[in-house]
Amino acid sequence: MSQPPPDQSDFIHSEKFLQELMKRQLKLSISCATAFAVLLFGLPLMNYLLPGLMAQRVGGFTLSWLILGVLFFPYVWIIARVFITRSMALEVDEVRHAAEGNHRQS
Repeated sequence: MSQPPPDQSDFIHSEKFLQELMKRQLKLSISCATAFAVLLFGLPLMNYLLPGLMAQRVGGFTLSWLILGVLFFPYVWIIARVFITRSMALEVDEVRHAAEGNHRQS
């Protein structure tokens, strides 16, 4: 059995609401992907452009291996944490916004 089309007065199912939600989600995803790409492509670029700096020893590791072997994993965890925290805040904000929109339409 097919479901009836959503009520046009239902703000949360409106095209405007969904487009705004998708735009915010895309912006968050792009910013987190950019933060990851900076490290992913920045490390080889730094090794190529500044080999002397990247060969410096820090705590028994070369700077290059310190970043790749030790700091890369926490950096990714921080990006994931930021993404999850902001995504949850985005959901709460959208629920509030939708409730206000439905309330105004009543």
